[in-house]
Amino acid sequence: MGHRPMLMQPSMPCRVAPSAHGEALSHLGVAGYRSLQQLMLPIGQLTLVSGANGCGKSNLYRALGLVAAAARGELVATLAAEGGLAAVLWAGPERGSQGSRLRLGFAGETLSYAIELGYRADDETSAFLLDPEIKREWIWAGGAFHPRSLLVQRSGAVVERCGDRRSPLALELAPHESLFTAVSDPLEAPEVFQLRRTILSWRFYDSFRTDRLAPARLSHLSTRTPSLAADGGDLAAAVQTIFEIGDGEGLQAAIGDAFPGCHLAVDTSQPSFRLQLHQPGLLRPLDAAELSDGTLRYLLLAAALFSPRLPPLLVLNEPENSLHPDLLPPLARLIDAVAQQTQVWVIAHAEALITALQGTSGCRLLRLEREQGATMLPGQSALDRAAWRWP
Repeated sequence: MGHRPMLMQPSMPCRVAPSAHGEALSHLGVAGYRSLQQLMLPIGQLTLVSGANGCGKSNLYRALGLVAAAARGELVATLAAEGGLAAVLWAGPERGSQGSRLRLGFAGETLSYAIELGYRADDETSAFLLDPEIKREWIWAGGAFHPRSLLVQRSGAVVERCGDRRSPLALELAPHESLFTAVSDPLEAPEVFQLRRTILSWRFYDSFRTDRLAPARLSHLSTRTPSLAADGGDLAAAVQTIFEIGDGEGLQAAIGDAFPGCHLAVDTSQPSFRLQLHQPGLLRPLDAAELSDGTLRYLLLAAALFSPRLPPLLVLNEPENSLHPDLLPPLARLIDAVAQQTQVWVIAHAEALITALQGTSGCRLLRLEREQGATMLPGQSALDRAAWRWP
């Protein structure tokens, strides 16, 4: 059976519960990326990030995406697409304050990871001027870093196991390659294999398209879809999958909560399934191509949140976009219910959604501010900041 969000149950206490789907995170660290000069954030079961425009919320979302790109072996290419290292490094308000290194990392329950990138070594024979180099990587046991907890480290081209079993795992790693792509044997390096699998299962949903040519409005060949694609193009297949192996009744209840009297159906008579929304007073259901932008976006969010295969971390970037204010309380109830089963990270602007989520017992609200060009979390004590330590 799939996972069953119960919409009307109260939220769980604010804590990082062990995830049945992978490694639960406790902290995220970023240094030297755009406005994130030196930022450590605690991560709860439901983490809500808010703040004024330009405070750095989008940079935080991108930074988390860069960690996922490292696990896919696409980190250097992703940074090059942003303009190269020079375009993304922290540049303070004063001339000459730009750093030369970018660091990303997170602390988990049993395994933690950090990576450091810098400018490539001078190579007059190469034309790849935008490519940064991966300088160092670390994997350690537990959350707080200590030299004795180090399991695997990469320095330059060499990846080695640390501790009593110290031995090389890779000797000729290219500067653009992460250790995740070079060390993949689950028997030789089980911690690398486990951590990569966890990161690759994170799901990011950012501003679903709802225009006339949006993937969710078009017809696609349908196959079983346990997790909605990032662009929502497999919406009909994802909903049918929920009906067959997930919590179809819960999904219908969520739709009825947001749109009283309405329910979903999927026309499976053709290889390309068609999503249909039945509404009271209409003689026929409406296809996805006919739905309003806000209605379609809500259906996409519901399909993502009712996934029969919930990820260990589900990240929603401004899910309230294009939604009528009346839809925000039902959305908050749905997010809160899913956060009882897996970690959810929400970046939001709308005060109605922030207020609704903040009212749940499981929510950790992080209101970011910007000072002297740097993103900061006001009220953090030295003890709070000490919870994350760079290797």
